[in-house]
Amino acid sequence: MNTKKGFTLLELLIVIGILAILSTTIVLVINPAELLRKARDSQRISDLNTVKTAIAYYLTEEGDPSIGASDTSYSHVSGVDCATTANSSSSQSIDGTGWIPVPFGDLAGGSPIANLPVDPNASTSAGDYYYVYLPNATNLTFKLVANMESTYYGGGDGDVEGTDGGTEDDLYEVGTDMAITLDTVGAGTCYPGL
Repeated sequence: MNTKKGFTLLELLIVIGILAILSTTIVLVINPAELLRKARDSQRISDLNTVKTAIAYYLTEEGDPSIGASDTSYSHVSGVDCATTANSSSSQSIDGTGWIPVPFGDLAGGSPIANLPVDPNASTSAGDYYYVYLPNATNLTFKLVANMESTYYGGGDGDVEGTDGGTEDDLYEVGTDMAITLDTVGAGTCYPGL
């Protein structure tokens, strides 16, 4: 009696076909590229809120705060039309030489953040993803700006760009003065994605 065990070619082709259908369905339903964009947007939201909290803390604790020049916009990338872009060697420094010129290290209790965040997918092309800081030194107010990458946060169910109370419906803005604009600081076209 000859009993060969194994799969026939037809059985293997059927299994491969089923796996191909399942993998295609998973990619279409889950959309891993959109999940990565959404994760980076979550990081952007977290980063800007952390910096907002740190600057607000600095303003309440520092007797003579210095938050940067009112007629200047700041970014952590070069090649954009901001009035000031930090150099790469100090862009995340918290001693006032980083891309946000706030000397967090001068606080008596220590800095509320370890370093300044930068955009998780920083680029000046294909959508422009970088952070912008707009201070008003006279009123000691500021605004932080980022461009969302995912459809979820950039106009979908979790839209933060159009609902943040800022002046730009296509950008995420947080701060203590949402009325600050590039025109206010005379900064040209520094906003990402515009």
